[in-house]
Amino acid sequence: MIKQFVESRWFHNFVITVILINGAVLGIETTRGLSATTVNWLERIDQLCLLVFVVELLMKMYVYRLAFFKRGWNVFDFVIVGIALLPTTGELSILRAFRIFRLLRLVSTVDSIRRVVAGMLLAIPGVGSVAGLLLIFFYIGAVISTTMFGETFPDWFGNLGYSMYTLFQIMTLESWSMGIVRPVMDIYPYAWVFFIPFIAVTTFTVLNLFIGIIVDAIATVKEQDESSRNQQHSSKEDIDLIRQDLNALREHLEALIKDKERNT
Repeated sequence: MIKQFVESRWFHNFVITVILINGAVLGIETTRGLSATTVNWLERIDQLCLLVFVVELLMKMYVYRLAFFKRGWNVFDFVIVGIALLPTTGELSILRAFRIFRLLRLVSTVDSIRRVVAGMLLAIPGVGSVAGLLLIFFYIGAVISTTMFGETFPDWFGNLGYSMYTLFQIMTLESWSMGIVRPVMDIYPYAWVFFIPFIAVTTFTVLNLFIGIIVDAIATVKEQDESSRNQQHSSKEDIDLIRQDLNALREHLEALIKDKERNT
């Protein structure tokens, strides 16, 4: 009965509502000039929300036992709530700011958000490869720009570190034209031959690879969820059919036993 209660849809929606209320309360508490009464009520609501989270986790741990910790999202919730239970007085008062991490429980509670995070985690190997490729382009660009423009523009291209930071700004398209490239072109008219291909490769090609890998990973996670859901549904249907067959067989046996008793 507790398992059905914990896994019910209305309880799931109730937890999401409490998470949103708790996040709103923590945000309101940062407002300056609140009255003592208001602050007191907000703290009571915050404590009540924390109590709901603790009770929820205790019920799940009671239902699933050690299997509770085999699921990564349950461990995530356990850590988030555990941080909220740490003392927030004295030298540890700074930990009060970490209470907002309870809002991260939406990651494990809302399926759509969970799929996005799972997709991003699944995309880490591919993203790492693209990041390595991007780093190679940055290093090559930094060496070229330092050699070509370093003496005239030491603040932007004085060494490899300055050059990589400047190239990162150019990649983000933040004041890249009027702020950096055009002043450089006033001294080196053909500097666009370097900057335009660099922007095309890094901004429009490599960054799109990041997006493509993450989108593909999210689609993969969604397909896995749908496949798992379909398997659970088919398993439930098979169990129902087996139960129906067993009930029919039991009724048939009871009928045979009754006929035998009548004949004797």
